[in-house]
Amino acid sequence: MSIVVVGSMGLDDVQTPHGSVQGVLGGSASYFSVAAQHFAPVSLVAVVGNDFPRDYVEMFRGRGIGVEGLETVPGSTFKWRGRYGDDPDQAFTLATELGVFSDFHPKLPESYRGARFVFLANIDPELQLHVLRQAGGLKILDTMNFWIDGKRAELLRTLLEVDVVILNGQEARSLTGIANIYKACEVISSYGPKVIVIKMGENGSLLFTPEDVFLLPAFPVERVVDPTGAGDTFAGGFVGWLARCGRLDRDAYRQAMVMGTVLASFTIEDFSLRALMRATLETVGARAAKLHDMTQFPAPGGLG
Repeated sequence: MSIVVVGSMGLDDVQTPHGSVQGVLGGSASYFSVAAQHFAPVSLVAVVGNDFPRDYVEMFRGRGIGVEGLETVPGSTFKWRGRYGDDPDQAFTLATELGVFSDFHPKLPESYRGARFVFLANIDPELQLHVLRQAGGLKILDTMNFWIDGKRAELLRTLLEVDVVILNGQEARSLTGIANIYKACEVISSYGPKVIVIKMGENGSLLFTPEDVFLLPAFPVERVVDPTGAGDTFAGGFVGWLARCGRLDRDAYRQAMVMGTVLASFTIEDFSLRALMRATLETVGARAAKLHDMTQFPAPGGLG
């Protein structure tokens, strides 16, 4: 098995300037797994209530996503209701109902424990650490300000056992107390992870390792319909590509940044996972080639 993702699965109500939807598929594990499966086999660990539509489970199966780790228990599925204004980087949470997710205690099925990559979405760092100690392979973690502020000591203990961390810029600054993002990455590297990925929304993304810094712009899209799940999609494309190419060198990480960026550009073009599910290897490849062309330039000479 290539990839395991541990995270949330839910039902979202979303309002944006382009319309609204109710009860659509959401959650970090959903976006991540559908993104990653474009490149490599992926299995998920999540919990849903008995109100979760079976059509969504069949969609995962139809895409070859492993659902052995998906628990269905009595109660209500995690629900999020949010709104976006004109700034797609700012979400306003209107309501959150944890439902069965409040008692989520992830367990890796035996068949998952040999995975080469384990991605831990932004759940409680104590649960993340519990999963990490059941797993091998390359360990990748996401988190959020709720845990940075509320469980900092537990998060720092978890980071000691992580290879890669994926954060947005504000989270990196909150975690370190440092405004300069490059200095913040240096500090995060001292916490344990040697590969740090910073998501910066419409400003692109940054890859930091002790040997390398790589900046990549966002892929330009004509209309941002729904930004929900873009970060988890980015992570799925990033990890999926690493699993596909089978390398962990400088070029592989840079290509993984491109693939995460491209897949996120599909997600934001429609509500929920609709556009992401329409993406194909051909359309992903075309956008990756376009991004490559847009970011190339000849090295200037004659300056020294």
